[in-house]
Amino acid sequence: MYVITVANQKGGCGKTTVAINLAASLAKRSRHVLLVDLDPQAHCSLGLAVPDEQIDLSIYDCLIGQIEGQPVELSRIIWQITPNMGLAPSRANLSTLEPRLGERKGVDTLFRDLLCGYSERYDYCVVDCPPHAGLLMRNGLVAANEIVIPVDTGYFSLHGLTRQMASIEHLCETHETSPLVCVLPNQYDVRTRLAREILAELRSRFRDSVYTTTLNFNTKLKEGASFGQPITEFAPTSMGAKDFQNLADEILGREQERAGDDTLLRHVEKLTADAERLLATTTTLVSSPMRDASAPVPVADTNAVEAATLCDSMPSIELPEVAEPASHEEIEQKLEVIYGARVTGEEVIFRTPHPEAQEVHLAGDFNDWMPHRNPMRRLEGGDFETRLALPFGRYRYRLVIDGRWSHDLHNPDAETNEYGELNSVIEVGG
Repeated sequence: MYVITVANQKGGCGKTTVAINLAASLAKRSRHVLLVDLDPQAHCSLGLAVPDEQIDLSIYDCLIGQIEGQPVELSRIIWQITPNMGLAPSRANLSTLEPRLGERKGVDTLFRDLLCGYSERYDYCVVDCPPHAGLLMRNGLVAANEIVIPVDTGYFSLHGLTRQMASIEHLCETHETSPLVCVLPNQYDVRTRLAREILAELRSRFRDSVYTTTLNFNTKLKEGASFGQPITEFAPTSMGAKDFQNLADEILGREQERAGDDTLLRHVEKLTADAERLLATTTTLVSSPMRDASAPVPVADTNAVEAATLCDSMPSIELPEVAEPASHEEIEQKLEVIYGARVTGEEVIFRTPHPEAQEVHLAGDFNDWMPHRNPMRRLEGGDFETRLALPFGRYRYRLVIDGRWSHDLHNPDAETNEYGELNSVIEVGG
């Protein structure tokens, strides 16, 4: 799991908006993402329409449980926002954590220790920190592989940024971590001269530490938060959505580089282990009480030892099983599976793959946008399908997946509706 911490001591820089929409954009790219709210203001929960009164357990319970010897599993507090994105919410009681722990040592790694048991369940963890230096921000920074510092391109944006980056560097040295630290230009308004000058100053002063992506000022981001939706759901075709997809792609672009580093590290570790094993075997043979230490080791024995050692160090090779060729009927069945909407004979077939969904409904012009009128039938393998006899005409429609509205990703014909979202389109011709 790659941990991305969004932090800035300056308020009003759009930190929570960045955390929510970055997590949603990574999830949109088919990554499993955990969004963690380390801010007692609980704005992530608010921005994703998670009602505070329904949160029984929060990140506070997980952290304090480690100190009190009554651990609370992180999985118990997670709210599933989308199929690929979960939220670990906070509540106002999180603000009592630092006073309660006082000057206790070793508490800066509580959050990092908590995440250790979940490194295989998620691809990314995005952390929203409070807007002030303290225990919670330190926990978020120490756990990070990458630190995002959102900076609005306003008058006070550069004030204290150099000092903050120096503080982060000192904290990372203390805990022997080496995250990637980058500045993210946010709320950029190209129409103002001040914004253009500040962006130029950021890139000149911090150079490679500034993301290539710039997040432009976009009212859809605030509107989406007020409706409890990330920009990927509220206005997927807006400029704000495109900016966050660019940011997600920039971060994902380093996946291959990280994978290469991990592969090299594993290879070096294997070579080291093999060398130590060969050295231990040689030492045992030379100093064995069964043989005079001063006597030379027979060539045959030496060759046998080397051969055995080499065999031990060589990875076992498993030949892949040869699959039986598909029959003509199986090939025909696979060719018949076409996702999206298609007209065949006197009916229209709507089919979509959603193995993780409990139920999928269809809403459109043909049923007055009432999804309960057309539930889709679940097929083997996780596909959903329904068939409608529709008169000649042009129809707009959307899918409702476990209550979440979405356009048909497998239908390239779409148009923007009055809410800034996409409606899929199917034409039944004569």
